Order: sequence, then structure tokens, then C-alpha cells
Amino acid sequence: MQYILSMEKRSLVKILIILACFATAFAGANIDIFQATVSGDNTTLDWHTTDESNVQYFIIQRKTPQTDFVDVAKISPDGSHYYKYIDQSIYKTNDVMLIYQIGVLYYNNPTPEYLKQTSVSMSISGIRKTWGSIKAMFR
Repeated sequence: MQYILSMEKRSLVKILIILACFATAFAGANIDIFQATVSGDNTTLDWHTTDESNVQYFIIQRKTPQTDFVDVAKISPDGSHYYKYIDQSIYKTNDVMLIYQIGVLYYNNPTPEYLKQTSVSMSISGIRKTWGSIKAMFR
């Protein structure tokens, strides 16, 4: 009888190990805060993660109500769980709402998963807008 219980315990331990391996392999990011704030002519994006398992990098995308999302940045996780990105590439917008979304690219999945969105209203000075247009001509 003792041998049978021992076999059952071993089987249970094997099942738990297999489940732990699957949980680790397929774990994903959990982003509990994603917010945007305006600071001068830039937008600062802050986010906090509670889990970064299996994350290759975070993808920041931006759009206006009239456009589609475009990639703005790719940020590699560093284990700090607190991240900040300053979007300085918004020269040509004026009094418009910007919508940002954050996605995650996992090591085991080539398709990004978009987790959260946030928005902010921008008002950029005429001088800054003109300078941004001049810079854009030479890119």
C-alpha cells in the first residue's frame, strides 16, 4: 500500500512540474498602469508591469483620430517594472488628441499583443510646428 501512495505522489509531482513549465513558458506581461502626460511639446508615457515573463520587448504605438497606429518605440524590459518613454516626434500635430497603445512581443509568439490604450490632448506652438516641418523635409 505504501508503494502505491508513493507512486501517486510521484505522478502528482511530475504533473506539477509540467504545469509549472507550461506556466513559465506561456506567462505574459501584466501592465497595470499605462498613462500619458503632456510636458511642454512632448508626451511622457509611464507604465508599470507586475510580470515581465517571456517578454522580448514593449511596443509603443501612436495615432490620431484620423490616422492608423504607427510604431513609435520598442523598449526592452530591464526587470525594473517601472518604465518611462518621452515621445519627442510629434512636431506636426496641433491641438489634436493623440492615442497611444502599448503592446508586448513575447519570445514564443511573433505577433504583438496590445494590452492598454491611453490618450492626451496636445497643443504645440506655431514655432515648434514650423521647425518640425522644416526638419521633416530633410529626413
